[in-house]
Amino acid sequence: MNAFIIVRKSYVNEDAVPICVDVTTFNFDQLIKKQLEFTQSYFDVIMMDPPWKLSTSQPSRGVAIQYDSLSDEWIEKIPVPKLQKNGVLIIWAINAKYSFTVKLMAEWGYTLVDSITWVKRTVNGKIAKGHGYYLQHAKETCLIGVKGNMTKVKGGVARDVIFSDRRGQSQKPE
Repeated sequence: MNAFIIVRKSYVNEDAVPICVDVTTFNFDQLIKKQLEFTQSYFDVIMMDPPWKLSTSQPSRGVAIQYDSLSDEWIEKIPVPKLQKNGVLIIWAINAKYSFTVKLMAEWGYTLVDSITWVKRTVNGKIAKGHGYYLQHAKETCLIGVKGNMTKVKGGVARDVIFSDRRGQSQKPE
């Protein structure tokens, strides 16, 4: 079960540490120990794309999901607060888990400061049709929270809307 940070063919900054692990068995204390050993600091930025488990009677609504999903309780157990003292947390939140993610960020000690909306397009440039409970979702939201003495992210301000083609299942835009 790969559930923490999944990097496929996306751009990864040379300072990034992509981690693709089973978060239910991963030794986060060892990760923190090695991070402090190598850099003398905790992580500056954490990006998560949790494998959300939907709680409806037909959670996948006919879509074959190619990975294991985790309950809210399991995602809550990921020791994100131990990985940062001051930093930015970025979480991709599906529509059904938006409110939960906002609450989770607060429980973990983060202040929600912004969000990014990814508008999904087809290869023909049209807005993609997606699955949803009440509406067809053609977008996905990425919530941004800060913790500690983070007042501004280095490198300036990015746009809050991404127009990008829908790619493989659960693959995010570059």
